[in-house]
Amino acid sequence: LSVLYAKDLDEALRLMAETNEYGNAASIYTASGSAAREFKRKATSGMLGVNVGVAAPMAFFPFSGRRKSFFGDLHATGRDGVEFYTTKKVITARWF
Repeated sequence: LSVLYAKDLDEALRLMAETNEYGNAASIYTASGSAAREFKRKATSGMLGVNVGVAAPMAFFPFSGRRKSFFGDLHATGRDGVEFYTTKKVITARWF
């Protein structure tokens, strides 16, 4: 567990990305919807919380630690578990 103090959201996101090699979870407390959206979009951790103490979702969500917090070959309890056995296809179409 680490607690970071930052003067603003930009500094907090920079500290998360540059000073910590782990990326399991991160939380933010804010009354600002804009700050929450930016945090969700830019934070480098796998599990994010907004106005919650521990960003630990229920079991039907993937355990998605990132960077050195991730252990294993794939996020087997999430979408990656199904996609591992799936052959993907991308189709680009244009209709006139």
